[in-house]
This record gives sequence, C-alpha cells and structure tokens, in this order.
Amino acid sequence: MHTRTMKSQKVSLAFAAMLAVASAVPAIAADDPWQDIRRDVFNNREIVEDSTVTLEAPYRAEDAAVVPLTMRIPSSAGEVKSLTLVIDKNPAPVAATFHFGEAAGKGDRMLSTRVRIDMYSNVRAIVETADGKLHMATKFVKASGGCSAAASKDADEALANLGKMQIRTFDDPAMKDRSPPVREAQVMIRHPNFTGMQMDQLTREYTPMKIVQEMDVKRDGARIFKMEGGISISENPNFRFTFAPGGEDTIEVTAKDSDGKVFTATSAGKAS
Repeated sequence: MHTRTMKSQKVSLAFAAMLAVASAVPAIAADDPWQDIRRDVFNNREIVEDSTVTLEAPYRAEDAAVVPLTMRIPSSAGEVKSLTLVIDKNPAPVAATFHFGEAAGKGDRMLSTRVRIDMYSNVRAIVETADGKLHMATKFVKASGGCSAAASKDADEALANLGKMQIRTFDDPAMKDRSPPVREAQVMIRHPNFTGMQMDQLTREYTPMKIVQEMDVKRDGARIFKMEGGISISENPNFRFTFAPGGEDTIEVTAKDSDGKVFTATSAGKAS
C-alpha cells in the first residue's frame, strides 16, 4: 500500500511539473516581442541571420541613454537598399531605418550611431539587399531606463541650440586605396530628442516628444542615405558613416524634427 502511495505521489508531482512547464511556455513566448515585430515591420518575410551585416554593441552598456552601435556591411553584400535598426524591448522597437542611395557606394560600408535602450533587450540590424532578401545580425545588450533618462542638459539650453550641426569628413589613405574606394564622414546634430517618457523634475510633468524624424544626407547632391528616426536615437544624434567618394565630396544634410522644424548644413559647417 505504501509503495502504491509513493508511486502515486511521484506521478502527481511529475504531472504537476509538466503542467508548470506547459503554462510557462506561453509566458516566455509572450515576453518575446520579436515575432510580432517581424510580422508588423517586415510582413513575416524570411530573415536570414548571416554575415551580410555585422553589429557591434556592448554586452553591458555604461549608459543606457547613450549606447554605441556600429553596423558593417562587406562589399560582398553588393547593393544594399536599406538598414533597419530594431531594439526589441523598447516602447517603439524600430529605432531608425536608413534608405541608401547611389553615393553610399558598394564597397565595405559602415554606419554607427548611439541609441537609448529601455530594458535588457536584443538589438537587431536588418538589411535588405537589391534582390529583396533580408539579412540580420543580433546582439543582446544589458541596459535599462534609457528611454526615460533625463536629458543631460536643461530643456531651455537644449532648445536654444536646437538644430546646430557639425559635419566632419575624414581622409584615410588606406580607405581611398580600397577597391572600390570609400571615405568616412560624421554628422552631429544638437537636438534633445525627447522621447515623451522623460519627466521634468520641477513640474513633475512629462516632456512632450520632440525627435529628429527625418535626415537626408548627400554627397555632391547624390544621396548617401535618408533616415527615418524614432524615439530610440539618443540625445544629440550622432552618425558616422562611409560613402563613395565623388567630385568635391561636399556633404549636405537636411534634417526635420517632429515639430516640422527643418535644419540644414554642409561640410563647410554652416547651419541654418
């Protein structure tokens, strides 16, 4: 009798454990937003994780509001139409999409920026090549609170310098000697990029969202990329990128924020 009771208890415990595992699976699945993102953003298209794009990101971020990311695309990828940067657990997962133009070139390409990360999350770089295929690189980043972190400067000062830009180009002989040759440039924009989740410590009210929503970057009039940005791009957006050299190699930038304000600059450094 005692033996049957022990066996019955073991069966009951095993059954309870199976139920616990079965009930946990939907909870785990529900906590992973990637499949919903893939459906909503990419229409459930096949996405292959391979070496067509690589992503450099810190495993543990020093500052969740300023997390550096670098994406690299080798020349073997051929023509690339776009790059979409996704942060799975952010309130608005699509951080930015970059649509490349002819001046982006077809050599080894690089694009880096800084983002906010709201909680421990997978970060993904997804490129679409000329044949319509999607390729992805993924990194897990430990960071939290980036989307609600207070701006580093007071709002009045940030708004006073709104839209001021600095553009730099870099001369690296080694890059010019590549086949095909490439050059690098950097665009920095003074803009608070308020997410709408940051609380004013004096009024205890949330600061309205105000972000750089679009940015068009050209070389001698030919497009390098056009960006559609979201709330995840950090305060004072900073982009460093490669481009195909041309004639004068003058970089022209036009940016527009969510309030409809337009800012322009050239590599001569004059902004309006």
